[in-house]
Amino acid sequence: MEHNTAFIAIVGRPNVGKSSLLNYMLGQKVAIVSSKPQTTRTRITGVLTEGDSQLVFIDTPGLHRPRNNLDEYMLRSVNESVAGVDAALLVTEANSGITEGEKMLVGKFRAIGIPAVLAINKIDMLHEKSELAPIIAGFSELYDFCAVVPCSAQTGEGVETLKNELRKLAEPGEFMFEEDTLTDQPERVIAAEIIREKLLRLLDKEIPHGTAVFVERMKEREDKPIIDIDAVVFCERDSHKGIIIGKGGAMLKKIGSYARQDMERFFGCRINLKIWVKVKEDWRNRENILRSLGYDRNDFE
Repeated sequence: MEHNTAFIAIVGRPNVGKSSLLNYMLGQKVAIVSSKPQTTRTRITGVLTEGDSQLVFIDTPGLHRPRNNLDEYMLRSVNESVAGVDAALLVTEANSGITEGEKMLVGKFRAIGIPAVLAINKIDMLHEKSELAPIIAGFSELYDFCAVVPCSAQTGEGVETLKNELRKLAEPGEFMFEEDTLTDQPERVIAAEIIREKLLRLLDKEIPHGTAVFVERMKEREDKPIIDIDAVVFCERDSHKGIIIGKGGAMLKKIGSYARQDMERFFGCRINLKIWVKVKEDWRNRENILRSLGYDRNDFE
């Protein structure tokens, strides 16, 4: 059987549902999801293999104005992703207009000449489907998209149509990953991202973006199907540390409990999770810490 493959960058502004769409298409959470913007910091590869087609997705950070070294990395990540793939999936919202950031992304598509599909997410939030017409018309004036697909990562409406349109972009070639592969991310990165998602969901607006998670140890026991995971949460202030830990350790216990449940579903075994909180002032501008968290030095030069 002849195989068809495509590397596809998922791009768009923050909080439009890029990671949610990726997770829904894969049928499994590989990218963290939060109602807060700028959730995704790294390029997460999700792999969808169905029949003779394999789509390899690069889930990029939301496009926003950089304010520190971490933001610079995220912006470069988006630019490199668009430049190094076969096609792009631009995700926007059904209930908002076209932003300058989206116009800039479309400009990159035009400069590269890359095939692109437009996904208009969150149609479940519309009162009338007729509200889609001006959005579709506006984007169609900017670029000749291969397809425009209204969809909802919450309800699944239109997602199968979106996958079918993306498969049309695949070209003959051998699969790059085994058929049962969901992501190329190391297990430690997945574990860290699951913890960071709980921080984003449970803590106040400003604190989560001042946090990072590093898994120091991840080891499966030889005598039992249990994985021991030791993780550190970095934050920028002592006051933040107190909030993350909570009164009597209640908040950190809740974060750990929710993270452990997700990890056990993903890894398919029991998890013994221990989390510590450490203060690292201004860590988002400190290259040694950013490198330890997996960000490339070249992204800060």
